[in-house]
Amino acid sequence: MSLTVLIAPSGFKESLSVKAVTKAISSGVRKAMPDAEILSAPMVDGGEGTTEALVDATGGRIIKARVTGPVGAPVAGFWGLLGGAGPKTAVIEMAAAAGLSLVPRDRRNPLLTTSRGVGELILAALDHGVERILIGCGDSGINDGGAGMARALGARLLDAQGRELPEGGGALEDLAQIDVSGLDPRLASVRIDAAVNWHNMLLGQKGVARVFGPQKGATPAQVVVLERGLETYAAVIRASLGIELGAMQGAGASGGLGAGLVAFAGATLHPRFEIMLQYLDFDRLLERADLVITAEGSLDGQSPYGKVPCEVARRAKALGIPTIALAGTIGKGARQTLDHGIAAFASIVKRPCSLDEAIAKGDKLLRRAAEDAMRMMQVGRKLALR
Repeated sequence: MSLTVLIAPSGFKESLSVKAVTKAISSGVRKAMPDAEILSAPMVDGGEGTTEALVDATGGRIIKARVTGPVGAPVAGFWGLLGGAGPKTAVIEMAAAAGLSLVPRDRRNPLLTTSRGVGELILAALDHGVERILIGCGDSGINDGGAGMARALGARLLDAQGRELPEGGGALEDLAQIDVSGLDPRLASVRIDAAVNWHNMLLGQKGVARVFGPQKGATPAQVVVLERGLETYAAVIRASLGIELGAMQGAGASGGLGAGLVAFAGATLHPRFEIMLQYLDFDRLLERADLVITAEGSLDGQSPYGKVPCEVARRAKALGIPTIALAGTIGKGARQTLDHGIAAFASIVKRPCSLDEAIAKGDKLLRRAAEDAMRMMQVGRKLALR
């Protein structure tokens, strides 16, 4: 009896796009089990690959736009115009303008990186007369709370002497005044929905600076500065705009960009899969599957909190379908995923190697890991038939 396998992975940051991951796993499954029926549902969560996936799903088009990158230099950004019926809708993945992959490894300092380019992409979409903007928050290289984006949209962030703050999260602790009189008036007539990790908070022990700052290059001392800056930022927004962000779910998404989108762009935050699954074919394909294979760059204690593997596995488990997760690294707390739908997991790295080598060989490692997983699956099926 042939097996129907649904491949529903995320992309591997700085290594493989979600399409490439899907293709590699498919190849490995096919080598071990040539008669398997393979279904593909590349999963995007608002990070890299989101624009392409939603444009492909709706028959839309990609529009290029040169914008300010996270370290201040111009980058070749882009956004998508979705096809289909309904309001004229733009999709923007913030990673296209302020993603971690756009920050050179030797310049990863979230005290300085900026989200300005995200605001410039929003302006580009407004110039095309869109009625709705969908913003995907993920894979960020910034921790400025969306302050750079706000400035691009026309807001002024000032210190106690009325001087404009410099770019970056490190300057936010000097924020004293916010002037929104210059915000682009078109923002008031467009609906903006942001797909965020609902578990990402702006402040506190589980706040974005403490949890994700180190991943973006922040030292322990810099994390303290970033947290202090976001606390000031939230306090000034509360006093100036009457918006409470400190305890808002999703406000910490993408280095606090979620907070900036609410405060300056009038956005509504949504759990990211609540929006993404409206455009993807996952649920229909899942009903046909006997087994699900998902994947992500890292599987760890953070995975149950809005990451692709556990979101996929929860839905599969509800239908009685087992899920195998493949990951570049298996980190601390990965076993927690077994309580959130994952039936089994494995690292694609089988021998010691550097991160650069693993990234370079990601395609080959994924293919072999998928093949190995399916061969183990075959052993189990033969034992079950004895």
